Parts: sequence; structure tokens; C-alpha cells
Amino acid sequence: MQLGIIALPVEESFQMAARRGLDFLEFCINESNDGRAFYEDQQNLKQYMNRYRVSVGSVGRWKSKRIDMQGRLIEEELEICYRLIDVASELGCANFVSGCNYVDELSYYDNCTAAISFFSKLIDYGKDKGVTISSYNCRKGNFIHNPAAWTVIHGHLAELGIKYDPSHSRYFGGDYLQESKDWGHRFKHVHLKGSMIAGGERVDDPPAGLDQTDWPAFFSLLRAKGYSGGLSIEPHSQVWSGELGQQGIDYTVRYMNELLFRA
Repeated sequence: MQLGIIALPVEESFQMAARRGLDFLEFCINESNDGRAFYEDQQNLKQYMNRYRVSVGSVGRWKSKRIDMQGRLIEEELEICYRLIDVASELGCANFVSGCNYVDELSYYDNCTAAISFFSKLIDYGKDKGVTISSYNCRKGNFIHNPAAWTVIHGHLAELGIKYDPSHSRYFGGDYLQESKDWGHRFKHVHLKGSMIAGGERVDDPPAGLDQTDWPAFFSLLRAKGYSGGLSIEPHSQVWSGELGQQGIDYTVRYMNELLFRA
């Protein structure tokens, strides 16, 4: 397994990752960003990768709508995803992560059918580029985040992976260890985000290792399922910012390196 972090696609991010001894960066080109600047900057990103010996472990896109109210694929969004897969391929990154929105006016069956069509196109496009496609289990703009949806959609699409984050399961009453046991063989990428719940309510997303997630048990399950992909630190707290936030990242790096027997 490799350890990395989510960051902006700029030189300073590569410098930061190299300084912390991280293996890779993850780039999220989200809603309202058409990916053109990212596409046009790929040669600079290649230079940074070589200069700092830090790879790109995942490229993803969150929140955007892929399906319209009639259940049709939104072609503009599909083209943006293709563009991001192109960049991932050029950077030697084997992972592209996406979600699919739910349309309330349609049945669950119709939503699943539309999602299967969307991901099928990404899978076919990614094959020629050497890029594997995964859904994510975040709830933002996405309904493919639980075992029920995975049974239908991933059950139909054998080549569709899962980007997994234990915090999303915890915050919505799921069992992240059971989900990892049942679906870990489909995990292609993992986020390391802390989660804190008190009195049944979400409190904060502290640095991973300073939260309530049973990371040693989770890592043991990943090993049991043969997982060998990326582990991407996701700083996500409103409290842990500035200097405190940097200290939190340093702590998570040390903690995760111990679990990986790299300390």
C-alpha cells in the first residue's frame, strides 16, 4: 500500500508531499471546474512528478450531475470525465473516481440503469487509457454509496471499483468494517479521513488517527482482502486549520506509517 494526500495540482503540493515522504498526490477536479486548466497543465505536472519523485495516485470528480431529469447522460459532463481520464493516463495514474447523482423523478431501477450506462462508458474509455474507474461512497451528488447500490451496479459491472472512506459509512449509520469485509475485494482507492461522533451527532473530522475510527482493524481487513492500492489522507476539519492543521497532517503521516510498518 502507498501513502498519499489530496492536494491541489500545483508545484507546492509536490514539494509538500516530498517533504513528508509521501508516495503520491490525489487531485479532485470537482463541480464547476471543467478540467481544461488541469488538462493544459499536464506537462508541468509531469515535470513536478519527476523533480520531486512523487506520483499521481488518483484523479477524481465529485458532486457534478451526470444524469438529467429524463434519465439521459449529460454529454458535457461525460466529456469532462473523459478529459480527466486522459490526464490521468498521461500522468501514469491508474485510478479515476466518480459518482452518479440520483434523480428523484425516476424510479430506483431507472436511476441504476442510468448509472450503469454512465459508468459503462467510463470503463470502456478508461480501458484504452490504462485507467480503472471507481465509484465513491461519499453522499455528495451520488447515490452509489452503500451495499444495496453496490449489489446492483457493481454486481452488473464487474470492472467497476470502489473508492472507500470509512467516515461516510460511520456518519450515516453504516458498519465500515462489515462493508470492508464484504466489498474490500472491489476497493481500488481509500481515503483516510477522521470522523468524530458524540451523542449520535457529527462533531468534527479530526486528523485520521486522532478520531474514533478503528484504523488498525480497518488496515487488517484491507490486508485480508488483498488490498494493495493507495491510502489518501484527506484533511477535512474546520477546527484543524493553519498551523494546527499542518501538525495534524504530520501526526496522521506518522501514525499511518506505523500501521504500514514504514516508521
